[in-house]
Amino acid sequence: MGEPGVLQHETEPPNIVIVPRVGLVLAGCAAAFVVFAITTSSAWAIMFSHVAGGAMWTAIDLYVGLILGPIIGGMSIAARSEFSARFMPKMVVLMPTVVMMTLAAGFQLAINLGNLYPGAVNRPWLITSMVVVGIMAVVALGILEPANIAVLFEMRKDQPDGEVIAHLMKRFVYTAGITGLMQIMTLVIMTRVATQ
Repeated sequence: MGEPGVLQHETEPPNIVIVPRVGLVLAGCAAAFVVFAITTSSAWAIMFSHVAGGAMWTAIDLYVGLILGPIIGGMSIAARSEFSARFMPKMVVLMPTVVMMTLAAGFQLAINLGNLYPGAVNRPWLITSMVVVGIMAVVALGILEPANIAVLFEMRKDQPDGEVIAHLMKRFVYTAGITGLMQIMTLVIMTRVATQ
């Protein structure tokens, strides 16, 4: 028996990859597509990047915060740790990618449609949206992403501390839930802009 809260590996520590290579390739393709969309001023490609990125960001935040969160909360420390070892590497690549797609394409879209010029009908809504999305981006990249990486480094230790992993996962899930609720605000704003 080990110390309380310390996970004992049955044989040897699992080979946890912090940044999956396949994920990097897919993220690179997404980034290249966004660059292509903006540099060619393709209305369809810019709209696709913004809508696809925003939809994935919203869906992930709501799903993790409101559905996965309560499930993970009821798991044992060992089960949470095993789940984290499989889930977190994907999130390390996925979240920055969807944030980049949404923000870069959204800003370009606002410029192309003239929504940021003084006197534009949608300008107040867009500025409000930028504030909300800016806060969400800071939360996603400044709180969620470090929690992801910290969990993975803890899992790579010979004796990972299950309580540390549980605490970091709780932070991850709660902040995902908060940003999920903020995503609903952006949906209200964006549908308002689209119908002005």
